Amino acid sequence: MYSYLFAQPPYLLLLFGILISVSCGTAFQKVLKENVKQWYNSKEQNQGESLQTLSLFVPFLGICGGIFTFLAAGLQIVINNWLISSAISLPLTLLTGRLVWSQLRILLSKLQEGGSQALDLDNIF
Repeated sequence: MYSYLFAQPPYLLLLFGILISVSCGTAFQKVLKENVKQWYNSKEQNQGESLQTLSLFVPFLGICGGIFTFLAAGLQIVINNWLISSAISLPLTLLTGRLVWSQLRILLSKLQEGGSQALDLDNIF
């Protein structure tokens, strides 16, 4: 039923998903760098609360939306059913996005506790 919605494989949708993810990723990087610079200069103690600002979360949602679009379009090329490809892509995107967001929160809390020396990967071993 849903396989007849698209006349051709959604190659253009695949491209749009990548472009959305890259553009939102660039905005996310710039906002994150600016927030970390402000936290470092002001020595603010509540970095976890500042992480949850809307200016940082909106580009992250854009990244997740672009990834979902890319995965769903790629799977539709293989499966040829938009409903099934979306049903597979949505949990993958939500789980990955949740894991990345929680890892970012942990990383920033380590940065708050120990400064930039806490993130030095050369001294781990």
